[in-house]
Amino acid sequence: MTNSFPHDGAHRAEQAERTSLGELIGNISDDLSQLFRQEVELAKAEIKQEATKAGKAAGMLGGAAFAGYLAVVLLSFAAVFALAAVMPLGRAALIVAVVWAAVGAVLYLNGQKKLKTVDPMPRRTVETIKEDAQWLKNPTG
Repeated sequence: MTNSFPHDGAHRAEQAERTSLGELIGNISDDLSQLFRQEVELAKAEIKQEATKAGKAAGMLGGAAFAGYLAVVLLSFAAVFALAAVMPLGRAALIVAVVWAAVGAVLYLNGQKKLKTVDPMPRRTVETIKEDAQWLKNPTG
């Protein structure tokens, strides 16, 4: 009994001879397209996984900020009541409020100063793009 589908080198060579150049290029194109789609799917999966981790971290940081806020409020009340032991309650509250107003003013002024140094234009990237465009116009230099 002979095998009607031989799997030896002669059969592969014969099959390769029958395949046209156009078919080979088409096969390569299909393989590259499939590979590209698989890479895109992998990238999507990785980005989704990283976004989930970032979301959890952001939630924890938000919770920490809220806990810090509550601590500052309660410590401020404690300071008011501690000062109230030696002066009227209204004056103690006013002193704590003035301290917080001063802290807020200093933070505001420093933040405003830093904000003025922010440059929204990605200057290095713009320069690189200009250089690339110039090179494309005259690749020989």
